[in-house]
Amino acid sequence: MRYLIIGAGAIGTYLGVNLAYAGQEVAFLARPATAAHLRQHGLSLTTAAGETRRVTAPRVAASPAEALESARYDAALLALKTYHTPAFLESIAPWQETFPPVVCLQNGVEAEAVLAEFLGEGRVLAGTVTTPVVRRGPGQAAAERVRGVGLAAGHPLAEPLAAALQAAGVMVRLYPNAAAMKWSKLLTNLLGNATSAILDMPPAEIFAHPRLARLEIAQLQEALAVMDALGLPVVNLPGVSVRTLAWAVRRLPAFLLQPLLQKAVGRGRGGKMPSFHMDLHGGRGQTEVDALNGAVVRSGERLGVPTPVNRALTETLQALTRGEWPLEAFRRKPEALLAQVRG
Repeated sequence: MRYLIIGAGAIGTYLGVNLAYAGQEVAFLARPATAAHLRQHGLSLTTAAGETRRVTAPRVAASPAEALESARYDAALLALKTYHTPAFLESIAPWQETFPPVVCLQNGVEAEAVLAEFLGEGRVLAGTVTTPVVRRGPGQAAAERVRGVGLAAGHPLAEPLAAALQAAGVMVRLYPNAAAMKWSKLLTNLLGNATSAILDMPPAEIFAHPRLARLEIAQLQEALAVMDALGLPVVNLPGVSVRTLAWAVRRLPAFLLQPLLQKAVGRGRGGKMPSFHMDLHGGRGQTEVDALNGAVVRSGERLGVPTPVNRALTETLQALTRGEWPLEAFRRKPEALLAQVRG
């Protein structure tokens, strides 16, 4: 099959190199500067086992026109941050009717509906990546642990894509309930993400602080209440026991849950800061908080489920991102954030 990988960041490199390794035809769509670098230097992926896989002469396009007018594809794998989606859809508007079916691997729970409204029903396959991947440079990525990819079952692309990834040694699981898969992934994305960015603190330090840990637990409890209202079960993801996390958040008192989360988050992330922190403190001017915490708030409003903690985290991080407050207002100041949530 022929795959177009949209975005050559950590996830795009991880998927594209693995598909090429499995013998699939792969092309990449990247920004012009990145495309020029990839053409000259290729792409490489270091697996969790330490093996280096390379694509030495990749097909790379610097624009949708270059990608779509020179070849046809069976599927496009969307590996962009959610805040890039509007610009991406605008860029492919001339090919709206002929664009290949999209495998949406973005975070959050709303992207598939946006894509389906633009491309049409049946042309979007929901997916999620649980393998932690770090970008070491343009076209260079490393998988930190052996986890895998989840795909919604029932779509014509699901089984051939799963087979291709499995041929490259990637664990893949098919899910009959796509929404349950995406919401379960959202639960894991919430952990220590917004608070880390707002406070400029590593997640392990956040979970070592009793009141911040309770704040983290509260945002997960709100998300679980929304899932309950939607009638969605929590499901385990490749390499991630989300059901155990949900059970603990629902059942254990905070004084027992805090050290467990501190240990799990510290072990899972190591010294790596979460994505919201990298976006805010890297000066990118955008984060995915609206697609994660904000989605919990919007669903809660629609269903009558209170989500005050997720709302406060969303609004605080958005204000910091827009420059309405200086970063110093909350840097390493837990009491300032706790006061903001109470307000």
